[in-house]
Amino acid sequence: MSDSTDDPSGASLSYSNILEREMENALKELRRPSRGLFLSGFSAGLNLSFGALFMGMVLTFSPTFSSELIKQALLAGSSSIAFLFVVLGQTELFTAHTTLAVLPVLDDRSGLGELGRLWGVVYAANLLGCAVFAGLIAVLGPEMTIVTPAAFDSLAGSLLSHPSWVILLSGIVAGWLMGLTTWLVAASRDTIGQVLITLLVTSAIGFGPFHHAILGTTEVLGAMFMGTGVTLGQFGRFIAMTTAGNVIGGSVFVAGLNYGHIALVGSDADLDVDSPETEQGD
Repeated sequence: MSDSTDDPSGASLSYSNILEREMENALKELRRPSRGLFLSGFSAGLNLSFGALFMGMVLTFSPTFSSELIKQALLAGSSSIAFLFVVLGQTELFTAHTTLAVLPVLDDRSGLGELGRLWGVVYAANLLGCAVFAGLIAVLGPEMTIVTPAAFDSLAGSLLSHPSWVILLSGIVAGWLMGLTTWLVAASRDTIGQVLITLLVTSAIGFGPFHHAILGTTEVLGAMFMGTGVTLGQFGRFIAMTTAGNVIGGSVFVAGLNYGHIALVGSDADLDVDSPETEQGD
């Protein structure tokens, strides 16, 4: 899809402008070599894992809170900083591509093979980065007394204590929110706007906490590596349900719906609204 506006700015961005910008970014990523995608995805997994570290530090330094609301607000704010690292750093995050990379496929500019390659490489690289960082937390955190096993047991417990269907639906919400972040950042022309959007929308993921496959992997693996009793089977159930939910949330509720309503409307219509003076002159 194309738009007649060249280099739109600020508030002049229309639906089709945003879609075209997302489409162009997605095509660039789909055509990147796998080696570059993997290194960028590995970096994103490492960087996003700071969110788990920051949340663990909050729970360690302040094991009790005056209210559950304050606790969740602090955890949400600390985790959103890590999303900022990834979004502004423009490294490859799987839950961003569940929205971004789907758009060219819907528009017949790319195929499922290219989409599968991108998803597979980025997903594997993200998880590897999370596993490495979780190992680092498990070794360094207790030694520096900045993170305790109890803190990570609490983080993992909030994700693992639900039935599979709840994890799936929660994952849909998290994927939806991540897709909205990607879409709204593309709509913003300035860095300050992108920062505010990223912090506000992604903090909702941590506030839930809703199930995010990449951030949650560091939380669950961190608890496992610290010997809190989390099992590999629990992690497998978590990652399967959460990944499926994230894909549905980003692909259907953001990419599919946004592309659909823009494609149905077509290019922006020019509305000729008569002014009161014109009407009086007639």
